Amino acid sequence: MHRHGYIGRKFGRERDQRAALFASLAEALILHTSIETTESKAKEIVPYVEQLITKAKIGDLHNRRQIIAQLQTLDAAHKLVDEIAPKLRSRNSGHLRIERTGIRRGDNCQMARVSFVDDLKEAPVAVAASAAKAPATAAAKKPAAAKKAPAKKETK
Repeated sequence: MHRHGYIGRKFGRERDQRAALFASLAEALILHTSIETTESKAKEIVPYVEQLITKAKIGDLHNRRQIIAQLQTLDAAHKLVDEIAPKLRSRNSGHLRIERTGIRRGDNCQMARVSFVDDLKEAPVAVAASAAKAPATAAAKKPAAAKKAPAKKETK
């Protein structure tokens, strides 16, 4: 039997377990901007996250829903679309890097760190302008609520 046409590593898991593994690794990478895992898992997760970043750059409702379906939590999906993708607009591809870190002591497995190529902390956030408008609208709503409160009369 030949292994022709089989793409990707199996990691000794069933298909649904493999999908859950990729989703959890991608979520950890998005939330923490860097993870350390085995080199083979790192090589498999990079194309997975690159496709999510490409969809996040478009950022419309359809692509946002596709990203939510590929990740485990809404927080990771919204962080990818709202915070990370605007910072990566200048780059077409190659958003992630894999660096070998060392050998794991228990089973002598090659470990690697996956991280974003660009420094995400220094780049400006496009959402900052909408966040500045939010307190102004919240302050405008408070007096309206205060006007409605005295209108009610207590009856005993």
